[in-house]
Amino acid sequence: RARRAILVDPDPGVPRAVRDIVEVETLIENERPGVSGYLKALRLYQWSKNVLIFLPLLGAHRVGELDLLADAFLAFIVFGLCASSVYLLNDLLDLPADRLHPRKCRRPFAAGTVPIVHGVLLIPLLLLVAFGLGFLLLPPLFGAVLGLYYVSTLSYSLWLKRVVLVDVLLLAGLYTIRVLAGAAAVGVGLSFWLLAFSMFLFLSLALAKRHTELIVLRGQGSESTRGRGYQASDLDALLSLGAAAGYMAVLVLALYINSPEVGELYSRPEAIWLLCPLLLYWISRMWLGAHRGKLHDDPVIFAFKDHVSRWVLVATAIIVVTATYAP
Repeated sequence: RARRAILVDPDPGVPRAVRDIVEVETLIENERPGVSGYLKALRLYQWSKNVLIFLPLLGAHRVGELDLLADAFLAFIVFGLCASSVYLLNDLLDLPADRLHPRKCRRPFAAGTVPIVHGVLLIPLLLLVAFGLGFLLLPPLFGAVLGLYYVSTLSYSLWLKRVVLVDVLLLAGLYTIRVLAGAAAVGVGLSFWLLAFSMFLFLSLALAKRHTELIVLRGQGSESTRGRGYQASDLDALLSLGAAAGYMAVLVLALYINSPEVGELYSRPEAIWLLCPLLLYWISRMWLGAHRGKLHDDPVIFAFKDHVSRWVLVATAIIVVTATYAP
């Protein structure tokens, strides 16, 4: 009995059939999913974190061995596929919170640009490909580390991300697991110093991620996070904890420079000392940016996009090369 109709995302043929019955006042059609929408849902930019897989190879000074480099690259792809599967699952679980977030609301599932059912189908497909490649083409130890990564990320998505402080410790552990995976993929021994340095540095980055989220929360006038255990009043505590963890990473680096292993790898180990003030500057600058609300949701992505961070990386490479090959 209606005089006019409003059609929202109708099936093909429905608009023509309705126009034969009543005037169509408004036709609202959802944006059809395109390749860019799926690529965004897979969060390919997050694959940049998998560069950590190459760290053990670089630390052992064996990056020139092409067969090991090929294995590390394959591990990079496998971890990316596994991570994308977890990101899809995490986005589906976080849909209600993402739709209320000022930036995360533009994610494909939250914005409706990619159908939810497609995400449900992609999750097991990506996981199957990742574990298939990992167990068939790489050492069994790598497959075990990949399984540990998946179980850890699944635990984080389903439960642990809501447990205060445990969530950031697990996030730091997930970064460190990538380093373990790199060592397992190429069969290189992993240094205690590298593990200790990684854990403190990545804990600082994980705390910076939570600190940035609370900055956004405070800007919205909210006092507590949805699906998290943090409150806006925790900002100062997270700032202190994160800065302390970052400076502990610098302390580990300084102690490593005086260890016997350094003399075996570097011809001029004293040059490595220059990395300490460089890292102190970068960590301090990152936390100052976080305190001012200028840090990206993910500090690792911020580091790859920030021009100053890139210059710090270039300077780090110059120092390491000088310490290794200087007469």
